[in-house]
Amino acid sequence: MSAKREKRLYRCHECAATFPKWGGQCGECGAWNSLVEERASVATEPSRFRSQGYAGVSEVCALESVAAVSEIRSSSGFSELDRVLGGGLVLGSVVLIGGDPGIGKSTLLLQAMAAFSGQLPGLYVTGEESPQQISLRAARLGLTADSLRLYAETQVERILDTVGKEKPAVVIIDSIQTLYTSALQSAPGSVSQVRESAAQLVHFAKKTGTSLLLVGHVTKEGALAGPRVLEHMVDTVLYFEGDGDNRYRMLRAVKNRYGAVNEIGVFAMTDKGLREVSNPSSIFVSRHEEPVAGSVIMVTREGSRPLLVEVQALVAESHAANPRRVAVGLDQNRLAMLLAVVQRHCGVAMYDQDVFINVVGGVRVSETAADLAIVLATLSSLRDRPLPSDLVVFGEVGLAGELRPVQNGQERLREAAHLGFRRALIPRANMARQSTDLLDVQPLQRLQEALSIF
Repeated sequence: MSAKREKRLYRCHECAATFPKWGGQCGECGAWNSLVEERASVATEPSRFRSQGYAGVSEVCALESVAAVSEIRSSSGFSELDRVLGGGLVLGSVVLIGGDPGIGKSTLLLQAMAAFSGQLPGLYVTGEESPQQISLRAARLGLTADSLRLYAETQVERILDTVGKEKPAVVIIDSIQTLYTSALQSAPGSVSQVRESAAQLVHFAKKTGTSLLLVGHVTKEGALAGPRVLEHMVDTVLYFEGDGDNRYRMLRAVKNRYGAVNEIGVFAMTDKGLREVSNPSSIFVSRHEEPVAGSVIMVTREGSRPLLVEVQALVAESHAANPRRVAVGLDQNRLAMLLAVVQRHCGVAMYDQDVFINVVGGVRVSETAADLAIVLATLSSLRDRPLPSDLVVFGEVGLAGELRPVQNGQERLREAAHLGFRRALIPRANMARQSTDLLDVQPLQRLQEALSIF
């Protein structure tokens, strides 16, 4: 019996309209270069990857009848990586790691694979580098992984056949954008190839219980290249953050089905690879020999970890019609709002001043607990009055001039006391009965009360 001929169609990823032929412009929405190839029917043989769901045969069952079995985790050898993953690598999970070129994705995974090899057999599938290049990198990093095996291949079908024969517990794919499936004729890295290749790999991982770590490229905007559905397919999405001229790297979880999101792990790039930083607060806080104006220490929170960072402000007279408002590591719109609150409720106008705000170390603070630190650092620079070096602050500032509480206030205070700080300015609602005795905590209800420190 002759095999059914495969049909192909082209779908617009902007409006989802379909066309029998490729064109430079979508005829429905008018978007340019938005048509991507898709399969319209099954090819020569039925797809063995899409015949069933990821979780096997589906059937209706009561939730209470499903046993809540804890997932099996394995340590990666890096406590910072384990923290971001939620306590270790879950067997059968799929992890996607993205980041700028040269940030350290392949280095981290090679070091982690070397640590895994002592307890779990691993396979490193490379589509970008040759086995010789990886061997030279391992020698440069001083890694000895006798059970670590390499495989240079880019076709998904051959990779899955080899993984099925080798039966490794952990597989690294470097990278997903270099893979292609023979079922599609489009080039590797295209939307359809990335989506179909990832679907086959994820199905295989769920079916066999193999842990899969995928390396993903990013666009110039910093987002993962390829279709957005790629992030929905996997269990965990990690982003490597950091500048090329900065030796510190931050690994952030933006999605995690087995742990908390927004957890971060901090690493330092050395000549022997990535080294974890056990006390990241020490790199985000500048210990000045004497107090300086415009500097204040705040306690932020990344995932489940309280983190001390230094917020610096510089206020200078402006000679332009529109004074500048620049915020690095903070929300610039929130800075403008806080300056308006200070003018309205504290009587301090800065309409003729340039205001620059920076968070030391390149970390980005997105929570509203930084409001009080921004205000105090700005006023300190404006009045040229240094704040005490043993002071930490946190709190949200409302439009009415009130100080609102933030989450996990007591954990923030304990972290500050552990690092040697002795004074704290916090919202009154964060003042608990069991406040630490190592800190002189001053609760505030209105923003005007904070001005008494000057």
